[in-house]
Amino acid sequence: MDELIDRLTSKVGLERDVAGRTVGIILGFLRSEGPPDKVQALIDTIPGAEAVIEPMGSSKGFGKLLGGGVMALGAKLMGLGLGVTEIQNVARELFRFGRDKIGADQMGEIIAGTPGLNKFS
Repeated sequence: MDELIDRLTSKVGLERDVAGRTVGIILGFLRSEGPPDKVQALIDTIPGAEAVIEPMGSSKGFGKLLGGGVMALGAKLMGLGLGVTEIQNVARELFRFGRDKIGADQMGEIIAGTPGLNKFS
């Protein structure tokens, strides 16, 4: 987990606590929306990931109005203070990290198998 958080702080410019929450939110989104076996393989390669995953669950407020999915993910991340450019940069960095950990093919299957995620690849 520290390796991924360090990448987000240095390459995207997020504060450490925001980077940790961001990873937890994104992994929670992937777990609820992506291909379960591929997402779990990614999560298993990130020590400490299980402890920070925030389940998407029932959206509240603006996210609920948007109907969930990638729009609710965006709303949650914006709630942490991230702008669209930061969200895109986080996604790209997380995809790179995932490719390093589980390989390009499996990460590609996660991206392709998660509705709306290909917009960020």
